[in-house]
Amino acid sequence: MKPTTLLLLAASGVEAHYRFSKLIVDGVAETSEWGFVRQSKNYQTNAGVTDVNSNDMRCYQMRTGTATATVTAGTRLGFVAMSAVTHFGPVSFYMARVPDNANINTWEPAGNVWFKVGEISAQAGPNGQLGSSEANWPAYNQKEVYFNVPKKVPNGKYLVRVESIALHQAQSAGGAQLYINCAQVEIVGGGNGKPGPLVSFPGAYNRNDPGLTWSYYPIRTSYKAPGPAVWQG
Repeated sequence: MKPTTLLLLAASGVEAHYRFSKLIVDGVAETSEWGFVRQSKNYQTNAGVTDVNSNDMRCYQMRTGTATATVTAGTRLGFVAMSAVTHFGPVSFYMARVPDNANINTWEPAGNVWFKVGEISAQAGPNGQLGSSEANWPAYNQKEVYFNVPKKVPNGKYLVRVESIALHQAQSAGGAQLYINCAQVEIVGGGNGKPGPLVSFPGAYNRNDPGLTWSYYPIRTSYKAPGPAVWQG
């Protein structure tokens, strides 16, 4: 195989993957990568996490944080997908409260600290069946993904974790690819809610979870993303 062919194949492989390296606050996306978002290990390859028992399931990070965005509770918060969510599957959003005595830039979100705050999952078609197209997966091929910050989330500093589960090669356990990034925010204007249930990464998912596998045939009629229920707040 010619070197030019190898380069083209490598480029197409990277292009098929993605990362969430910019935060969108008040409808405005960051102009540069890795500002409010902790730089992740896939900053060059765009590769996903495949081992749900790895500590990479937390933030997949390579470097500690550098900046924190101020976000008002109840507002819409988003991530830019570089260059788009190019695989079908669900997108979930989690938050973890940073302890008051911890440095948000270096805090490691270990243990039961994460709660789910949003989810963009599958939608069955008119015939009740689920395929692998944009009609069934609203986040598929989107360049931006959003959720609403719960109004009752208490004020404080948080990590916000976006997770896209790519199911295109998940016909057997271990085939799912998870694209994960974490942003640093400080919530203001919040409430006195008690977020939960709290889960840990790794720990929240099992490689055999139905939500981490996909069957093209027989055609599925239902799908549930892995993890806890969304805290409505």
